[in-house]
Amino acid sequence: MSVTHAPQTADVLARQDPELAEILLGELHRQSSTLQLIAAENFCSPAVLAALGSPLANKYAEGYPGARHHGGCEIVDVAERLAVDRAKSVFGAEHANVQSHSGSSAVLAAYAALLRPGDTVLALGLPYGGHLTHGSPANFSGRWFDFVPYGVDAETGLIDHDQVRALARTHRPKAIVCGSIAYPRHIDYAFFREVADEVGAYLIADAAHPIGLVAGGAAPSPVPYADVVCATTHKVLRGPRGGMILCGSELAERVDRAVFPFTQGGAQMHTIAAKAVAFGEAATPAFAAYAHQVVANARILAAALADEGLVVTTGGTDTHLVTADPAPLGADGRTARGRLAAAGMVLDCCALPHADTRGLRLGTAAVTTQGMAEKEMERIAALLAGVVRGEVESVRAREEVRDLVGGFPPYPA
Repeated sequence: MSVTHAPQTADVLARQDPELAEILLGELHRQSSTLQLIAAENFCSPAVLAALGSPLANKYAEGYPGARHHGGCEIVDVAERLAVDRAKSVFGAEHANVQSHSGSSAVLAAYAALLRPGDTVLALGLPYGGHLTHGSPANFSGRWFDFVPYGVDAETGLIDHDQVRALARTHRPKAIVCGSIAYPRHIDYAFFREVADEVGAYLIADAAHPIGLVAGGAAPSPVPYADVVCATTHKVLRGPRGGMILCGSELAERVDRAVFPFTQGGAQMHTIAAKAVAFGEAATPAFAAYAHQVVANARILAAALADEGLVVTTGGTDTHLVTADPAPLGADGRTARGRLAAAGMVLDCCALPHADTRGLRLGTAAVTTQGMAEKEMERIAALLAGVVRGEVESVRAREEVRDLVGGFPPYPA
């Protein structure tokens, strides 16, 4: 298997910089021989990789199509317009900005478009699955704005809607953020829209995780409800690493100016072209089938983990995410993650609501891209539990992992 999508490119790199070529080959081997269960990761297509490695990487393109600060942008303007049109079509949005370098960059631009330093913002608290950009004191959001956190019900693990409404009425925030990096259930966007309207707040949906499911019709869309939707183009959407913003036409100019020139410089045209490829792929029946299989796999995985003794947050999942407490198996989240990493099973830790310990966060996007289905999810759950309990030593577990992933190569030769 070649180190990149194009054998000639791999050959050039191997001749010119064999040291780096070996590093790339090593990463390809790691991805191909271990289980990728990180919820924020996926395998983008060879076509996406081809766009990322294209000559568009050479072009400086500050500004927007038809209004660039550099000459020679005639071709890249076409690429960006294509990405914008495809994003608008896939998500049913009036406006799309595809220049954000990351999900965090998209959120920063959304805040810049709608808020001023010191404004009050209501968002899911970090201990309950909120993102760093939702008010962490280590992040720009927590330093520049007054965040009020809402949480989840201690028994069900579901967002506490009564608390959200009460906090909104008390604090009268300028904006309400709905979205999470570790909440496995669908978000009730209509409810958040109702509360935002009641207190005169903007509604910002941070849909970085579910946006790929939205594209495939496997999750409800925030677009009809939110003033601004921030998202990533990797994760379930299976595109290049980057961000995007969706909004109505009335906020289009404010959002665009918040991205450039306020928070970013030149657009990464090779990445924007790769986003266009991903949006095109997301509009196909094959992607819709994939998105629904991602959810089916996650539900089977969650149920199987519960059968093995882990405590699954909210009792299951509606999305690609599964969060679980491994404590009943005799290990906290960090210890379990270390044991699993040694066994070739790559996943994350996350905060557990109303708990002092950390749990495990898993996702089914990447393994579904590889072609795995319900039977493999049950096998993964059994192996995971055996490793965490200490019943399956890492050497034997690695052999089983290699056997499993060997039948589902991410990039078949």
